[in-house]
Amino acid sequence: MHFSIPETEVRSGENGATYVAYNIHVNGVLHCRVRYSQLLGLHEQIKKEYGNNVVPAFPPKKIFTLTPAEVEQRREQLEKYMQAVRQDPLLGTSEMFNSFLRKAQQETQQIPTEEVALDICLSNGQKVTVNILTSDQTEDVLEAVASKLDLPDDLVGYFSLFLVREGVDGGLTFVRKLQEFELPYVSITSLRSSEFHILLRKSYWDMAYDSDVMENRVGLNLLYAQTVSDIERGWILVNKDQHRQLKSLQEKGSKKEFIRLGQTLKYFGYIKFDPCITDFPEKGCHVIVSAGNNELNFHVKLPNEQMKEGSFKVTRMRCWRVTSSVPVANGTANPCSSAKCEVKLELAFEYLMSKDRLQWVTITSPQAIMMSICLQSMVDELMVKKSGGSIKKMLRKRHNGSIHRSDSQQAVKSPPLLDSPDPNREQMVKLSTKLSSVSLRGISASNSANDISGNDFHGNYAFEGIGDDDL
Repeated sequence: MHFSIPETEVRSGENGATYVAYNIHVNGVLHCRVRYSQLLGLHEQIKKEYGNNVVPAFPPKKIFTLTPAEVEQRREQLEKYMQAVRQDPLLGTSEMFNSFLRKAQQETQQIPTEEVALDICLSNGQKVTVNILTSDQTEDVLEAVASKLDLPDDLVGYFSLFLVREGVDGGLTFVRKLQEFELPYVSITSLRSSEFHILLRKSYWDMAYDSDVMENRVGLNLLYAQTVSDIERGWILVNKDQHRQLKSLQEKGSKKEFIRLGQTLKYFGYIKFDPCITDFPEKGCHVIVSAGNNELNFHVKLPNEQMKEGSFKVTRMRCWRVTSSVPVANGTANPCSSAKCEVKLELAFEYLMSKDRLQWVTITSPQAIMMSICLQSMVDELMVKKSGGSIKKMLRKRHNGSIHRSDSQQAVKSPPLLDSPDPNREQMVKLSTKLSSVSLRGISASNSANDISGNDFHGNYAFEGIGDDDL
């Protein structure tokens, strides 16, 4: 998660006096608006609970009214403070910190606590309506959906709620996975657009876990619906023969066999992102990025119109970072006003191309942070698997802890080669969507230049000698 405070506002309080509000953005979107005194109160609570040695430095109080330069200095200091707290494995996942953010989000959007109906979309286009409180957090809403679907408690952690945007052409853009520090009803309502929906989707990458989910009738239906949807959208590629087999299995109602065949297909379980720009293999190339199978897959259109395809394994990434930048108006210190900022997002990762050659690869995309979250969750899952831990416990924690990689670590496989796509593969024609039996740590840094305000966060991930052959 990328926390930033790119802007401030002068607002009026209940007594008519003005104050400076600091707008906290998460992944480039306004999450809440808080006063210095509120953050100071949070800091004092954290200090009391965890001690002085744990909490990061907090900007000091000022006796006199702050000058514009001092407001900007405090903004930068508070931004670094929020980033440091969030990325601390203890503080960033604490209920104290998360509840503060949830309360601030609700107050900012001025949505009172009351019972409401919230629609959650399934992959097959159906909707599940749950009765919740506006103040219910993500985990509460997920459990309410699971209860409505009759999904067992021990399978809830295999699924997550995602904020998605549906285009006029029916295309689906994944914006982010809803987090423990936000209120889903408030998040979706504050967008004020019918394009946005909350989608239930599996939240793991290793298809071996599909077997656990498919043992339950509802879990099976959910995976089946997702597989059908991904094929229809062209996210999973099939050839003519595979299409015939899938159609036959669908007509027979053989859902497990349908999924098993789907598991053998290219891009099964991947999340596909909107077209964007990359500097690999050449600067300015148009690319479609997909995340899955512990890799980022590139489908690149070269300047000479030639199409190439290749993959970057997460086990060969030494580190990655996401950079956000916005123009600074007239060279002033404040990055942007309260108006909507045009934010440019880039995901860059350092990749082991060969035994002794590391190279940075950059993707410019509004979904850069979502891509980073996918990489993080792949790493977390690999580490849990390597240590023999329980994926159920990992998934239910719903955190973004840091796993550091030593600079001396090296992965083992040969570098990815960009090969021409298989000409024998084609998108599958639309399948029927009727489902008759569905019961349905990075290190944060902030810097400014004359024309750019940048907010970077970095993640270095250690595999303790894990290479592709070990996984």
